[in-house]
Amino acid sequence: MGRITLEKVRKSFGETQVIPPLDLTIEDGEFVVFVGPSGCGKSTLLRLIAGLEDVSGGEIRIDGRPATDLPPAKRGLAMVFQSYALYPHMTVRKNIAFPLKMAGMSEDEKKSRVERAADVLNLTDFLDRRPGQLSGGQRQRVAIGRAIVREPAAFLFDEPLSNLDAALRVGMRLEISELHERLKTTMIYVTHDQVEAMTMADKIVVLRKGNIEQVGSPLDLYRNPRNRFVAEFIGSPKMNIVEGAEAGRHDAHAIGIRPEHIDVGEGPWEGKVGVSEHLGSDTFFHVHETGLADVLTVRAPGEVNHRAGDKIRLSPQLDKLHRFDRDGLRIT
Repeated sequence: MGRITLEKVRKSFGETQVIPPLDLTIEDGEFVVFVGPSGCGKSTLLRLIAGLEDVSGGEIRIDGRPATDLPPAKRGLAMVFQSYALYPHMTVRKNIAFPLKMAGMSEDEKKSRVERAADVLNLTDFLDRRPGQLSGGQRQRVAIGRAIVREPAAFLFDEPLSNLDAALRVGMRLEISELHERLKTTMIYVTHDQVEAMTMADKIVVLRKGNIEQVGSPLDLYRNPRNRFVAEFIGSPKMNIVEGAEAGRHDAHAIGIRPEHIDVGEGPWEGKVGVSEHLGSDTFFHVHETGLADVLTVRAPGEVNHRAGDKIRLSPQLDKLHRFDRDGLRIT
């Protein structure tokens, strides 16, 4: 079981409050992603759950049991850090088994758990190698294996893929998602990369300055952002924001339209093509001189042959328009 509840949990460093009181429930078996810009408090919140930081107030419960004052080793959680923190002189087998050795587990049980973890992570053929003989992705799998053998109530991942190159990040992202499907264990994952959040999470927690801005499924946050901050943070490329007279025509202080919800061709908006990014499956246009915003980003399917300097007409899909008031809150 891995149900985690936070009730009015807060954190201060001296006079500086970094996590205002917040409430959050993470259900057993959920894959929850904490996402937000640098300095928003997502890693601090994860460390509070893990017990690596003391809370300044509030209550943390794990499976209904008070855990606020428990040391990390007593919480039944396993953490995977950005740094692999492997022992270079030990084999993969010994690295994975290390927490079991420290717990005084029998040799037979250690062997069984290590072999099960290695099988789950496709590391069986590498058990007798040392970390220096592995790729970055393989080393990260060893770090995850060291967490798996503990059979925790929940896994806590703190930006585990940030040290990997782009191709390895995609591969490991899939591997962690598949691991969750196999283990059905609660996972909390911290990232600043909203693409990781959208593709991996059952539930996303968007944070800003320690506050929870919105909690919901990836598609719920994409379709129904609670405010302008969430609207601009979720989605890639980011949502276009238009203020002024055009927003006023829609009874709003600002309107938002995603690049994929602007059609190229006839329409009420006109501008000049700047940079075009051709990706094969899509083309991104950065459109200037619209009188609406400094730059509008437009996403068109396939290859579209517009060059820099071309005049272009645009038509927003009005049913996909988002309206925001002066405080940045979504107008329903």
